[in-house]
Amino acid sequence: MSVRQCVVSASSLLCCMLLFAGSIYGGAYQHSLQIDQVSFDWSVTGNTLAVRVAAPTTGWVGVGFNPSDMMKDANIIIGYVKDGKAEISDEFGARVTQHLPDDQSGGAFNVNLVGGSETGNSTTLEFTLPLNSGDARDRAIDPKAETRVMLAYGPPDRDSLKGKHSYARIVTINLDSGVMK
Repeated sequence: MSVRQCVVSASSLLCCMLLFAGSIYGGAYQHSLQIDQVSFDWSVTGNTLAVRVAAPTTGWVGVGFNPSDMMKDANIIIGYVKDGKAEISDEFGARVTQHLPDDQSGGAFNVNLVGGSETGNSTTLEFTLPLNSGDARDRAIDPKAETRVMLAYGPPDRDSLKGKHSYARIVTINLDSGVMK
């Protein structure tokens, strides 16, 4: 390989690395919304939803899908990063103000942790989950329909899944088009 070919190959590789550097997921996300201070990015590929959520906390961050009333009936993914290692839990909104791990309430853990990081005062989690897990504790997500998405984060410096949120908001999004209502 000539020096010129090496330079062109290295330049191409560097461009690709820069293009995808913002995502542990390995690909660019199809949609991105900034909701208050929370960044919510996602892609729908086949029967899988890939999510990246970032919030201004060094504590926990969470995303929930399709609650019937506040947290009730939602499929909730909540996690944190401690000592550089991400921890995540797949939970079910048992009541309007209570959630429990799926595997402790008749369901199954079916979220895949892709990664997580803390940078400055911000925590980022990335995960994938099936649009329809078949789990009794998870409502199917239809990306073409309106999806109620809960975004929340806990107080800083609380690397635990316990504790009340510092921020919580529910928005309605069409996951296929990326439009928020």
